[in-house]
Amino acid sequence: MTEAVSRPTLEAVAARAGVSRATVSRVVNGGDGVREPLAERVRQAVAELGYVPNRAARSLVTRRHDAVAVVIAEPETRVFADPFFALQLRGISKELTAHDNQLVLLLTEGRDDHARVARYLAGGHVDGALVFSLHLDDPLPGLIHAAGVPTVFGGRPGWGDDTRAGENPGVVYVDSDNRGGARAAVRHLVDLGRRRVAHLTGALDQTSAVDRLDGYRDVMGDAPGGSDPRLVVESDFTPAGGERAMRELLDRCPDVDAVFAANDLTALGALRVLRATGRRVPEDVAVIGFDDMLPVALEADPPLTTVRQETEAMGRLMARLLLRGLSGGRDRAGAPADPPPADGSGGVILPTTLIRRASA
Repeated sequence: MTEAVSRPTLEAVAARAGVSRATVSRVVNGGDGVREPLAERVRQAVAELGYVPNRAARSLVTRRHDAVAVVIAEPETRVFADPFFALQLRGISKELTAHDNQLVLLLTEGRDDHARVARYLAGGHVDGALVFSLHLDDPLPGLIHAAGVPTVFGGRPGWGDDTRAGENPGVVYVDSDNRGGARAAVRHLVDLGRRRVAHLTGALDQTSAVDRLDGYRDVMGDAPGGSDPRLVVESDFTPAGGERAMRELLDRCPDVDAVFAANDLTALGALRVLRATGRRVPEDVAVIGFDDMLPVALEADPPLTTVRQETEAMGRLMARLLLRGLSGGRDRAGAPADPPPADGSGGVILPTTLIRRASA
């Protein structure tokens, strides 16, 4: 075993800089009231000695832990198999790292995990929480609200408790224009001359899937034959779910000539079934996905026309909004920061873009 190396102390930094211990503490903990020449001497002494502030002691002074919980209301098998979550986590991690904050990842495998997550958040281990992939019957929003933890949600709120955005203007969320993106996708299929346009939904206990279904209906409600309920098949945002839904769709409507899938993974499952049943894409059936997950969309056969949402940017913005709230609405330099545009209910809606490739 190696012997522990003694670390420089606050007193050693104070002696090197020729100032009091209290002055060093104020400088390293971001406090005010220290003249710049003294502060510069402290920073130089910190660098020369390699002093690393004790986070536990620092939190007693600042009442901040410099740690943020990221709560994903999905089992780990889903989180680590879907590139959407990797992109969103990358955006969150970049923003937290830029502000010297730690990311604490919490997943929920089942109902028993909700109480565990709530206890952890209420225990004062983190400064705030970023929560996404919630389901409509999820108790987490209520538990987090009761814990009193500053929170930013990923996705439009739609759960049925008193933390809904319309009843609590303090709820902050970031989402993509799911409905508008779906309208653009379906309108493109109709403009191509497709008349039997189907939709393979996502999990309809999530607002993103509901919004994309509504966008599909916005366009198809005015199209000839577009109100046929057989053209909508429920899926679950996974390739396997896309395969099951596509087989069911072909059994119901063998004359389908276009498919709007709720995400790229669902579209991949649909493409496999179409290929296995001898249908050419896009000649026989055009296919559009949602997300523009790379390299998934590019490596599809054929490359996938899809709706791009800025997933990584969504994660970064969630983290930025939370950190801004924790710092009293100021940016990293301490100046007042202008908030991003909101939708009037505490939410920020990011635009989506139709990306045209070979599948439609």
